[in-house]
This record gives sequence, C-alpha cells and structure tokens, in this order.
Amino acid sequence: MNPWDQKFKEEKFIYGTEPNRFLKEQVSVLKEVTSIACYAEGEGRNAVFLAQKGKQVTAFDYSKEGLQKTLKLAAANDVHVETQLTDLIEDELELNQFDGAVMIFGHFSKQHQYEVLDKIIASIKSGGVFLLEVYEDGQLNYETGGPRSLDYLYNEQQLADWANNFERLHFYSGEVERIEGIGHTGVCKVLQLIIKK
Repeated sequence: MNPWDQKFKEEKFIYGTEPNRFLKEQVSVLKEVTSIACYAEGEGRNAVFLAQKGKQVTAFDYSKEGLQKTLKLAAANDVHVETQLTDLIEDELELNQFDGAVMIFGHFSKQHQYEVLDKIIASIKSGGVFLLEVYEDGQLNYETGGPRSLDYLYNEQQLADWANNFERLHFYSGEVERIEGIGHTGVCKVLQLIIKK
C-alpha cells in the first residue's frame, strides 16, 4: 500500500473537508472556467468546493483511498466529481483537456516538480487558468504541515522563473495561516501562483 493510501485510510479527513483558503479567496479567477482538473487532490475538499460552484470537476490522485473519500464527500454534499487514479510522475495526462487546473499542496521531489507542472499546463487549453499553492523551502523552519524534507518543497526563484513563461495573474511568497484538518495547523511559508496559459 502506498503511504498516501495508509494516511487516507482512516475515517477522518486529514486535511479537513473545507476548501483551501487561497482557492476560496481566489475562486472568482475561475469564473470563466467550466471544466477543471484538481491535481494531487487527496481527499477531495477542493474538488467538492468547485463542484458546488457548478464546475465540471475531475480529481486526480495517486491514492485510491483518497479518491474514495473524494466520492464520499461529493455524495455528502450532493455534487458530482469524476475521479482518476493517476501517478503524476509516471502517467501521461491528456493534452488540452480542461479549461483550468488547481493543485493545492501537491509535493514532489525537486527532480520531478517541473516535469509535473509542465504536464499540468499541457493538460489545460490555451487561455486556461492554473491556480497553485505549495509550501516554500522555508517551511522546513515551521512545524505546521507539509513535507519534512527540503527536496519536496518548492523554491521561490525557480517557480517565478517557470511562471514567466505564462501570463502571471498572481504570485506570492510569504507567511499565511492554514488550519486544515490535523494536516495543516498554523502559520506556514507558502508560494502561490495563478497563471493563464
């Protein structure tokens, strides 16, 4: 069993059932978006929130247990979310499929980070919007969630350089508070990005 299946197996939602605050605050940027992919979606809180906003949502995750919880949360909220068991490193994504994409705290080793981000961008149509929030390298100094290895955190300059290939609608590096279940528990250091393809 992969470690995420182990983590998501328990009944309670590790990261809660409410959407990520950055997504909630910025959801208007997705107003023209009809079909949206939620990558590394975990237990489905952001996918369900977007489905409640009338979006056609597909949740992608590496954990079967996480996707089962996504379906359970969607049913409890009387919305529909498609799910797709996907390894974002190993698997190919369909090209130009979605109007937009979201990835909240999807962490990969530095070796694979931009390979994954390139795949995500390729999966959205021209003019599509991508919204991202991840932990920045400095998060290692906080004990409020996220990977405990620098290799799985994101570097501000690298992300800024990558984002320069697109139309940048928002870029932020700094402290925010995230209270999301038992997984994210206080002030943390994040990178936020919204770009248009």
